[in-house]
Amino acid sequence: MSLVISLIIVLVGVLALFKLPITQFPDIVPPSVTVTATYNGANAEVCANAVATPLERAINGVPGMTYMNSVSSNNGVTLIQVFFNVGTDPDQAAVNVQNRVTTVLDELPEEVIRAGVVTEKEVNSMLLYLNVMSKEKDMNEEFIYNFADINVLQELKRIDGVGFVDIMGARDYSMRVWLKPDRMLSYNISSEEVIAALRRQNIEAAPGVAGENSGKDTQVKQYILKYTGKFNKPEEYKKVVLKAQPDGALVRLKDIADVEFGTMSYDMVSKTDGRPSASIMIKQRPGSNARDVINNIKEKMAELKETTFPPGMEYNFAYDVSRFLDASIHEVLRTLLEAFVLVFIIVFIFLQDFKSTLIPALAVPVALIGTLAFLQLFGFSINILTLFALVLAIGIVVDNAIVVVEAVHVKMSTNT
Repeated sequence: MSLVISLIIVLVGVLALFKLPITQFPDIVPPSVTVTATYNGANAEVCANAVATPLERAINGVPGMTYMNSVSSNNGVTLIQVFFNVGTDPDQAAVNVQNRVTTVLDELPEEVIRAGVVTEKEVNSMLLYLNVMSKEKDMNEEFIYNFADINVLQELKRIDGVGFVDIMGARDYSMRVWLKPDRMLSYNISSEEVIAALRRQNIEAAPGVAGENSGKDTQVKQYILKYTGKFNKPEEYKKVVLKAQPDGALVRLKDIADVEFGTMSYDMVSKTDGRPSASIMIKQRPGSNARDVINNIKEKMAELKETTFPPGMEYNFAYDVSRFLDASIHEVLRTLLEAFVLVFIIVFIFLQDFKSTLIPALAVPVALIGTLAFLQLFGFSINILTLFALVLAIGIVVDNAIVVVEAVHVKMSTNT
């Protein structure tokens, strides 16, 4: 019976081993939801009064919330973090916060509504820091960022177990219009007029059809009208008409501004070993296996390097959680092997009985493998803390096995 029970314990533990999630740290951090709003051109005080206050008033009291904090910056970004009780479903918490934010959207400035208010759950399980760089000097930071955004980021998001992927710093391609205040003053043009002119003329429109048959007369030809569409070259933006002078002369955008093809933001620079790079932060989805996710990411990156990367472009991993996990697992296995050998030698030397030596040598691995089943039962994961606990438990199991076997051996010898 004891042999059958031991086999059952080992079998259940082995089955649990393949289902247990592997992470660096246990999931004990309270879940949080982040609300991000952008008010272009506003300073921190305006953002706090016009954006943060209405949102905080609406979010306050959402089910499961413990506290929240908000930060408004002079670049027009308002960030609100809402923290919840441990054990709260982060997906449900994000939905509840989004519902509260929707109720006050009409109170926010038009610019904020147009830019969008983003509500997303915060994922805390860090996996990797991935750097994409190039040896070619003609590939600048803007090109590398947008290449990674289009070809790398979208592929990584589709990997099972990846909870969050983002490139540090915003280097999206953008048409930059640098206004000249002195020219604007001489032509009596305000920045609002420039924005209005760009919105009117830089649009995607549907002109319709010319010569459509009405059904009464035979129509010879029918033309599908096509509008020019949004501009994509600096020369096209420079020709945008702002106003007409009394003498009939047209004031165009090039008369009061410099137009260039640049990036949306210049507030962050990313370099690896002195070379421009795109630094990608990857976080793990709760409940997933960190080792499997990392292996899948590395396989996908190796595939992209062979099929998608241009000549001279390469990548590396600045931070890799699997290094710590592999080291911890290696220490547990080494401790288990050392305990197995020491128990076998010590018991055999003192008891001079092979059968008594075999019992504690088998009890140690059976007890530790069976522990994995209870880890899964109670919702734990294989992480640095549970592995450290296993190392400590090995000493307790070894000590108990030696003491019990020795006591039983002495008892049986005395009775005999």
